[in-house]
Amino acid sequence: MTAKPSGADPREAMLDHLPALRAFALSLTRNGATADDMVQDTVVKAWTNMDKFQPGTNMRAWLFTILRNTYYSSRRKLNREVSDPEGTMVANLSVKPDHDGHLNLTDFKKAFETLPDEQREALILVGASGFSYEEAAGMCGVAIGTIKSRANRGRARLTELLQLDGDSPMEMTDNATMAVVAGGGSVLR
Repeated sequence: MTAKPSGADPREAMLDHLPALRAFALSLTRNGATADDMVQDTVVKAWTNMDKFQPGTNMRAWLFTILRNTYYSSRRKLNREVSDPEGTMVANLSVKPDHDGHLNLTDFKKAFETLPDEQREALILVGASGFSYEEAAGMCGVAIGTIKSRANRGRARLTELLQLDGDSPMEMTDNATMAVVAGGGSVLR
């Protein structure tokens, strides 16, 4: 393998080591799909921590160390997990909600999809994602009043389509949906 010039970007040098990383991961995991996942995790970790790599040191050794640590961390995690292939433990631990709330998620999705793009976008940013009107306006490149207007018109239309009135109980399943209908990123309980 030829050495890269000292001024080369270390991220490019990582590509030279991918086959060796995959072979090492395959020898550890004995599973092609898991090995590929391990290599991908290693590359992501190395890429995001490239500032910790010291130029002039052994890139391959650094990458192999990351892969090895990733492998053993995943093994430790697996040792703490309980195998439950039939779902017996899960059935005893979880309880499905016994409400069939006023607003079914399917109904909400259908109504939400009928809104114009701008209103859906405003509701997603301000309601479901929790951005402020100012942040949403900046992302969309419009005035704050425009975002407020779009969100308000979208909420009004959803309320109309879903036949919600001010006295209806809001027994919906997820907080994001409630935030979209309730307005201002607040969540009704």
